[in-house]
Amino acid sequence: MATRAPDRLAAVPPGKPTGPRRRRLQRHLVHRLDVKGSPYAYVAPFFLLFSAFGLFPLAYTAWVSLHEWTLLRDEHPFVGLENFRTLLADDYFWNATFNTLSIGVLSTVPQLLLAIWLAHLLNRPLRAQTFFRITLLLPNVTSVVAVVVIFSQLFGRDFGMINWMLSLFGVDGVAWNEGVLTSHAAISTMIMWRWTGYNALIFLAAMQAVPRELYEAATIDGASDMTQLRRITIPMIRPTIVFVVITSTIGAMQILAEPLLFGSYMITGGVDRQYQTLSLFIYENFTKLDFGYASAISWMMFVFIVLVAGVNYLITRRAKGGLT
Repeated sequence: MATRAPDRLAAVPPGKPTGPRRRRLQRHLVHRLDVKGSPYAYVAPFFLLFSAFGLFPLAYTAWVSLHEWTLLRDEHPFVGLENFRTLLADDYFWNATFNTLSIGVLSTVPQLLLAIWLAHLLNRPLRAQTFFRITLLLPNVTSVVAVVVIFSQLFGRDFGMINWMLSLFGVDGVAWNEGVLTSHAAISTMIMWRWTGYNALIFLAAMQAVPRELYEAATIDGASDMTQLRRITIPMIRPTIVFVVITSTIGAMQILAEPLLFGSYMITGGVDRQYQTLSLFIYENFTKLDFGYASAISWMMFVFIVLVAGVNYLITRRAKGGLT
C-alpha cells in the first residue's frame, strides 16, 4: 500500500509566515525601524553630550544655589532661597547687571546694522569676493586675549592711538578705562570688531537664497540699493535676523574676557566696578570659594538671558512683520 508524503504545511502553525513571506516581513520591519529610528540614533550623541555638559550642570548649579556651599567647610547647610534674597539686595549685582546690559546694547545694535550693510555689499557682483569674505572672518578667529591687549593699547590714556587722533581735533586725552561710558564704549568696540564680520557672513548666506528676479524687477522699477535692502532683503531674511539677534544677545550677556583683561587684569571690572559684568561678578565669587552665592548669580544670569532673548525675539518678529 503506497504511503502518502507528509504534508509540510500541516507542520507550520497557523498564522505564522513561512519562506519568502517571512523574509519580506523581516525586511519590512528592518526598513520601518531604520526610517523611524535612524533620526533618533543620529541625534542621540548630541543629546547625551548636552545632558552631561548642559542639563546636569544647570540642575546641579540650581541645587548648589540653595545651600551655603563653600570649600572652607565640609558641611553645606541648606538655606533655601536665602542666597537669592541676598543677591537681590546686593548693589554690586545690580551694578554688574547694568554694565552687562549697557555693553550689550552698545555692542549688539551697531554690530548687527553694520553686519547687514556689509553683507548687502558683498552680495553684489564684486571682484575678489572670496578674499573679502575671508577677511571678514579673520577677526573672529583671532585670539580674544590678543584682541583685548591690542585694543587696550589703542585706548591707552597717554600713548594710545585713539587719544592721539582725538588730539588732532583739540580733544584732551580720555581715560577710557576709568569712566563708565568710556569703558563701555571701548569694550563694545572690541566686541564689534570681533563679531561683525562673523554675523555678516551669516547674513550673506541668507541673502544668497533670495531670488535674483526680485532684485532685477526692483531695478527695472527704479528702486535704489537702500530701497531694495529695506523692502526686499530684510523681509526675506527675517528668520536669520531673528536667529542672529538672539545669539548675539546671549553672547553679549556672557561677556567675560574683554572686561577682565581691559586695561589691567581686574576681576572687579575696574577700581569702581565701572565695567564689571555678570560673568565677572560670578568669577569674583568663585575665587572667594563662595559657590552657593556664585551659583545663585549664575541662575539669575540665566533668567536674564531667557527674558532678554525672549523680548528681542518678540520685538524683532513684530518689527520685521511691519516691514512686510
